[in-house]
Amino acid sequence: MRISLLAAASVLVTAFAGAAFADEGMWTFDNFPAAAVKAKYGVDVGQAWLDHVRGAAARLSVGCSSSIVSGEGLVLTNHHCVRECAQELSAANQDYAKDGFIAANRQEERECSGLVAEVLDSIGDVTDQIKAAAAGQTGEAFVRARDAAVANIEKSACAGREATHHCQVVNLYDGGQYKLYTYRKYTDVRLVFAPETQTAFFGGDPDNFNFPRYDLDSGFLRLYENGAPAKTPDHLTWKAAPPAAGDLVFVAGNPGTTQRLLTADQLETLRDNTYPWILTQFAELRGRLIRFSEESPEHARIAADDLFGIENSYKAIHGEEVALSNPPFIDAKRRADAALRAKVMADPKISGEIGDPWTDIARIQDDAAGLYLPYRFEERGPLASQLYGYAVTLVRVAEERSKPNGERLREYADARLPSLEKSTLDPVPVYPELEQQLLEFWLTKLREGMTMDSDATKTFLGKDSPEALSARLARSRVGDAAYRKQLWDGGLAAIQASDDPLIRYVLATDPTARAARKAYEARVTGPTAVASERIAKARFEALGTSVYPDATFTLRLSYGTVDGWTWHGETVPPFTHFKGLYERATGQDPFALAPRWVAAQSKLDPNTVFDMSNSTDITGGNSGSPLIDAKGDVIGAVFDGNIHSLGGAFAYDGQLNRAVAVSTAAITEALDKVYGDESLVKELKGE
Repeated sequence: MRISLLAAASVLVTAFAGAAFADEGMWTFDNFPAAAVKAKYGVDVGQAWLDHVRGAAARLSVGCSSSIVSGEGLVLTNHHCVRECAQELSAANQDYAKDGFIAANRQEERECSGLVAEVLDSIGDVTDQIKAAAAGQTGEAFVRARDAAVANIEKSACAGREATHHCQVVNLYDGGQYKLYTYRKYTDVRLVFAPETQTAFFGGDPDNFNFPRYDLDSGFLRLYENGAPAKTPDHLTWKAAPPAAGDLVFVAGNPGTTQRLLTADQLETLRDNTYPWILTQFAELRGRLIRFSEESPEHARIAADDLFGIENSYKAIHGEEVALSNPPFIDAKRRADAALRAKVMADPKISGEIGDPWTDIARIQDDAAGLYLPYRFEERGPLASQLYGYAVTLVRVAEERSKPNGERLREYADARLPSLEKSTLDPVPVYPELEQQLLEFWLTKLREGMTMDSDATKTFLGKDSPEALSARLARSRVGDAAYRKQLWDGGLAAIQASDDPLIRYVLATDPTARAARKAYEARVTGPTAVASERIAKARFEALGTSVYPDATFTLRLSYGTVDGWTWHGETVPPFTHFKGLYERATGQDPFALAPRWVAAQSKLDPNTVFDMSNSTDITGGNSGSPLIDAKGDVIGAVFDGNIHSLGGAFAYDGQLNRAVAVSTAAITEALDKVYGDESLVKELKGE
């Protein structure tokens, strides 16, 4: 990745002085650079086009994006975005995640418990209200004042329509702007189609974040209202013909997190403190899950989704660590910081207003490093544990609901409770034997990281071993949805009266967890937010809104062209085709073909475009985003990026960063000739 990062570094040095570089940018829908697109490509992206695309793009609560592609609520996304649903619908004798799911009719479409889809209705500016509420505050007081203002705005904006809408205040430009996003939400979302994992993730981890790819990483859901398919007339039109190389394309999705506005000091903390710990944890947990999976076919089935997530996250974060470990990259970021700082200091008016926030952030980094492990172990809890997450939610909901809305922890504000209630109470399978593994790993690492003699270890483990304590906690009744509802409805009295081992454990440890959070917010989150707002003010003075904000898992629009790239003198074409899949297949995992695809080979057009690369600016969270042509028709679904795109968390390189999408041409032909799903093909074609 060295050449890629050196190129990206050159972007950093000049970024403060001008607008976004090349086709870079994850733009909000109220600030899309339509004039730049018109000037470069001759395509008019008008307000009607933007409104149409916005109204057909859906955010999924599993951390993915999607698009509405028919008038009856049909939604296109990725297989890995519906995989959790498919696994939860499975049983020991029927593995829908592994073997695929095809609903023969509407009656066979199965609800995905806890899954919520949200379509953005409107964007409003509440910057002045939030800043006024937190003016003059510092540290934890700043966080509390800001969060209280956010909670009250969200509650007021959605009052009386909580069942159908979700209101979210979004922090943009590190506190430079606060926008109120109002969503139309769908809480009845059903699985329609998912291919086999073998087909959706052909090539497995070796091919992940690489290209060429031969993956049918697609899946279909349907939105329901009042027990019937939702009416969605303003959907994207399905276009089964592939684009040509060089065509202008757009991606409308919800990129999760980028950190392009962080200072060099903050990036060094990620590199030297946060990422090494995360990667070590992921590597060790991956090994445990592999060992657990080898014990039986059932263990392999129930651990598959967690193992997939850990492996994917490990590879992504390792790529980001490589970016940050490249000295020229950090040096370039430091020069960019210094250039913006010098511009501020040269203006007495601006420098008098914002002071020196770069020095403030540099001073915070010792606390950011020192408090990270207590915060991560004590407040964030075990990786991937549904059971522990349910227990903490139930205890804290009961405790927080007794407080005024503006004084609660932000995730328990009134506006957020309906979605939280659904995700907590919907019935999904919980596997005690898997939970025991996850809890044991967390407790083992907590003891190692915090040391045996620490107060935290004494609180969370007492005199127990991780093995004995995790085995006892994994037997909790919290895995039963009916028991969760009983505790939710019963409130604090029911929680305090419960004799469940995990509820009693969370009640005993929660004060320590809250203290770790309070310390982190007082000494890291709060001071960083105050300093970042001042840097945002300096950046606005220099650039206005000619730059885009960091990703926040809210709707953005990126643009670029269908394009390959050249690396070490080798040019990678932008398309793969069905014939390449059969040439790549070896008969052994992860390059083995599913039986359906072996049988269908003679029926398929070998020249059908399978996957394609393009230069749009994406990151995690964009999975499932529609790839859209200039007319606004959907021509694919983004499911990955190339290896160079991993450094895109910190900077975009238009020469090398590429998004990877599965084509609608491939999906259409596969549905017709491999899966025989004629009704779905007709619906997509509008017949």
